Amino acid sequence: MNKYESVIIINPNVDEEGIKALISRFSDLINTDGKVEKVDELGKRKLAYDVKKFKEGFYAVFYFEANSDLISELERNYRITDEVIKFMTVKQD
Repeated sequence: MNKYESVIIINPNVDEEGIKALISRFSDLINTDGKVEKVDELGKRKLAYDVKKFKEGFYAVFYFEANSDLISELERNYRITDEVIKFMTVKQD
């Protein structure tokens, strides 16, 4: 299994319960074929440029171990979730 880091930016209009539910949902998805080591909630931050007409977003960072085939499924779920406005997953050395 490889180590990964995944950053998501969530719509700033989502309430705190909605954010917790999204983080829990993605953590559960990762845990089906991997292991979440840590989740950092960085809070609401101003974006460098407008993304989908939003000037700020809620940042969450997942640190996890998983097989490479899980990444495509995770990113597919990010894409179909309306609350996620931007994401990026990178493999750690």
